[in-house]
Amino acid sequence: MFAAERRQLILEMVRANGAVSLRELARVVQTSEVTVRRDVRALEAEGLLDRRHGGAVLPGGFTRESGFPQKSHLATAEKTAIADLAAGFVEEGEAVVVGAGTTTQELARRLARVPGLTVVTNSLLVAQALAHANRVEVVMTGGTLRGSNYALVGSGAEQSLQGLRVSRAFLSGSGLTAERGLSTSNMLSASVDRALVQAAAEVVVLADHTKLGTDTMFQTVPTDVITRLVTDEPPAQDDRALTELQALADQGVQIAVAGPGAGSGPAGGEGGGPPGAARQAGRLGSPAPRTGEDGLPVPGPRRNPHGQAPGSGQLRSAASLPEQQSGGGRVADLAPRRR
Repeated sequence: MFAAERRQLILEMVRANGAVSLRELARVVQTSEVTVRRDVRALEAEGLLDRRHGGAVLPGGFTRESGFPQKSHLATAEKTAIADLAAGFVEEGEAVVVGAGTTTQELARRLARVPGLTVVTNSLLVAQALAHANRVEVVMTGGTLRGSNYALVGSGAEQSLQGLRVSRAFLSGSGLTAERGLSTSNMLSASVDRALVQAAAEVVVLADHTKLGTDTMFQTVPTDVITRLVTDEPPAQDDRALTELQALADQGVQIAVAGPGAGSGPAGGEGGGPPGAARQAGRLGSPAPRTGEDGLPVPGPRRNPHGQAPGSGQLRSAASLPEQQSGGGRVADLAPRRR
């Protein structure tokens, strides 16, 4: 394929999806990420798209929301690894909130194996993934159906969440930055996500590395409310994504990084990966970090959305989970830099 043909195809993909990772572009045009990065740089110079951490977006600063069919085919391996790891943080008998999104849909498929679980959701796709699960109760919000992502939104959805209390919320979004936190491109979706957060003692964000550093119009979860980020391993050359992860850690967010094939246990999906697939993120931390009794770096103090400091036992590190829950891997929280 000639350079002009590659660049035209790259441009069509970005226009169709709003945002596309370099990894996905390289796969579609059948070339290396180095070549794709050069093509993206050339298209940016012409004002046809903007470069972002590990990908390309429509020009204009804020990305627009892609439809579900497009999003479901983006970063599929990364979303699977993230879902495998995130499922290990859920215990039998818990009550959790799961928001709308393609990554949270992958998580729901794994939560179907957790007995005694109660899942509150505004997503038809999450509910469908759990519909035939034994001993899992699904509670759906009210609201108006938003067809582009199969989610219930509006005042009906928000009112049905009033008075609700669960242990943690699992949310995704269109972008994540240390400065603004999680954001999305739709006002109604953002409003419901904020209501979901208010119902949870802790907030876990599921976001692949292509969303790091991406900012969209409506803030859903400020950084100081996010308890933990579950993400995938950024490419080694993606310094900006690594910098964004460190910035999030500096603000007290616990970072769990999933490697390829993270699932090897009951909560980890099919075709389990090798031990250690959930990679340590220690290389992103600073020298001589503060450590806890378990030897893991400790992030800075933070508060949950209800103004109370979380207890030490509320959300365990994956390193302390039984191997079958954490996918056989080990996750180290990033430490904030010393001032």
